[in-house]
Amino acid sequence: MRRDDLRNIVIIAHVDHGKTTLVDCLLHQSGQFRASQLTSERILDSNDLEKERGITILAKNIALPYNGVKINIVDTPGHADFGGEVERVLSMADGAVVLVDAAEGPMPQTRFVLSKALEVGLKPIVLVNKIDKQDARPHEVIDEVLDLFLSLGAHDDIADFPYLFASAKAGFASDDPDVREGDMRPLLDLVLKHIPGPDVNPDDPLQMRVTTLDWSEYTGRIAIGRIKSGKIKKGQSVLVSKADGEMQRGRIVALHAFENLGRVEVEEGTAGDIIAVTGLEDIDIGDTICSPDKPNPLPRVAVDAPTLEMMFTINTSPLLGKDGKYVTSRNLRDRLFKELERNVALRVRPGETADSFLVSGRGVLHLAVLIETMRREGYELAVGKPQVIMRTNNGVKEEPYEQLVIEVPSEKMGPVMELVGERRGELVEMQPRGDYTQVIFTIPSRGLIGLRTKLLNSTQGEAIVNHRFEEYRPVSGDVPRRANGAMISMVSGKAVGFALFALQERSDMFVRHGDEVYEGMIVGENSRSDDLTVNPTKEKKLTNMRASGSDENIVLRPPRDMSLEVALEYIEDDELVEVTPNNIRLRKILLKETDRRRQSRK
Repeated sequence: MRRDDLRNIVIIAHVDHGKTTLVDCLLHQSGQFRASQLTSERILDSNDLEKERGITILAKNIALPYNGVKINIVDTPGHADFGGEVERVLSMADGAVVLVDAAEGPMPQTRFVLSKALEVGLKPIVLVNKIDKQDARPHEVIDEVLDLFLSLGAHDDIADFPYLFASAKAGFASDDPDVREGDMRPLLDLVLKHIPGPDVNPDDPLQMRVTTLDWSEYTGRIAIGRIKSGKIKKGQSVLVSKADGEMQRGRIVALHAFENLGRVEVEEGTAGDIIAVTGLEDIDIGDTICSPDKPNPLPRVAVDAPTLEMMFTINTSPLLGKDGKYVTSRNLRDRLFKELERNVALRVRPGETADSFLVSGRGVLHLAVLIETMRREGYELAVGKPQVIMRTNNGVKEEPYEQLVIEVPSEKMGPVMELVGERRGELVEMQPRGDYTQVIFTIPSRGLIGLRTKLLNSTQGEAIVNHRFEEYRPVSGDVPRRANGAMISMVSGKAVGFALFALQERSDMFVRHGDEVYEGMIVGENSRSDDLTVNPTKEKKLTNMRASGSDENIVLRPPRDMSLEVALEYIEDDELVEVTPNNIRLRKILLKETDRRRQSRK
């Protein structure tokens, strides 16, 4: 049977196409809040990293009442690196609002999330957002979306999708692209009309698959999922089906249903409801909560395999322990395995040494967000160069390839073509869009590491770069490595302006006057291809004699700002990024020059 009093929908789109802004708009127009309760932008981007970066990292649930129907809404990330978050929550929904920018049209992540939504049988509604942009082209975008549906093999019923034109920021939706007023009721009406209520079996034994985990200091682990069949009650005894097939007994301590921005405690949840369950301490994402009488586990959440791997190890620099609280390999191991409980796209396995771990993810940003979260929690660690995950298929070594989409001012196309070409990118398509040109390449994932920074530098920050995993192909030739060598400190101490002034003539510096340095730390980029060992702590020799005009006025250029992602893409195989709560430093794996020379001779 179908429930008419409930709708479960997920909002999916490419990054920065306006998903979280749309949820803001729905919250403001719902009539459930005072104006003072909704003062910030992107209300659901609640953690510090999401606010700082302006992107959604974790999928989140809200519920709004409309015309006597409860609409559960799941907001999802738009960045390709967080595709695992999208994959695990799609099973909670019956329909999807596919958001597409009225100027950019379908982008790489739009294709990815739409293909996953169609795989699980969600009913789509297309919303062309940002219709009030000057370069909006609504009818062309609808045609492009239709082409996308057909290329993904959607049957006629799905390809004949309902659609609206909207501006989530201005707060209106309409079936007329020229309208510039109104509210979001047309979208909610379309949801009630075209998205079916959940198909439920209320009389069957309990089945509920966990798709999200939360944590409370008071109640411990909170399991969130949709009830597939049966009922769940407070105080009920249940069985939890684990990944290895083991059945664990448990008891429901409390149940919470989603309401507006929060949750309310309920006595019972029925089939179709999205419920938060408290009391099952050892539960993980993908586990099924079953009836003890007739346990019947649901299939586990299937997530695409990672494509990138990095080595995490303990910090072994001379500055160890000056910033962080957690510095041992046991701290590092426990934190990484705790992350596996909720980050379904992550993999962790032991490294070559006892204090190192190989961590696999969807991309540099996926792993950089984990590292940034850990450093803010007080961890110190060192991280190696990102490496793509190769595989062997019928005796042929294969590597991941990605679709790369770059939108750039037409006059700056030259540097883009040159940079992508030298990294074995192949041009697939080129489309002019006003003063901009959109170019689509296929490129090995190896070629993407460090490419974004070079593209932004060569186009003065005007290139818009997006990519998504496409397929595995036989390994092609080598990808160029970093052209410049490193400038390495030979001593420990504090960097001095007098020494940096002399060094900056032949390099870009990474440190400023007064920064702590140590032997083996990378303090700058050499102007040549080989590494250079220098002394950044050298002070001016002082005598009691002074000559007129002999003192130079020292003017230091600002050091290059190395953010975490830039640092991870910059380093080579023999280097590490040292990450502490207050600092990001680059260093050689072997700190002593004699050890590095001995290694090079081998």
